[in-house]
Amino acid sequence: MNKNEYKKIISLAIEREVEAYTFYHAVADKAQDKAIKSIFNSLAEEEQMHKITLKEFLNEAPDTMHFSESADYKIVDALPTPPLTADLKPVEGLVIAIKNELEAMQMYTQLANASTDQAQKNTFLELASMERGHKNKLEDIYTNMAFPEVW
Repeated sequence: MNKNEYKKIISLAIEREVEAYTFYHAVADKAQDKAIKSIFNSLAEEEQMHKITLKEFLNEAPDTMHFSESADYKIVDALPTPPLTADLKPVEGLVIAIKNELEAMQMYTQLANASTDQAQKNTFLELASMERGHKNKLEDIYTNMAFPEVW
């Protein structure tokens, strides 16, 4: 892949972070439970920070981006996902959110693997780690909602 293809991928990642922010913020607004509201507000804030980090990469001149141009990691293969809306049943929304966090985690891991600059690689690995944390939080909520008998 060339640098323009990586820029397209990062642009798509920014769009996904905005979608996730909007979704988490809408869920937090609708949530009755204070703990759920707090978790989704926190997730929304983190997605906003991811967007800022990605925009910094996107705004850099192509010469300052350090990706291997020989490998095709097929990052965009994982990107198409149904749009997030806050009108879904809570459990359905969680399933979509978990899937999106998994895809984001995988995408950032692939971008890290394609990075030839260690600082850039570390940034993408940190983003992947944050998305993994989001996924874990959402899976905990899902388990408690989908299987209430465990309580």
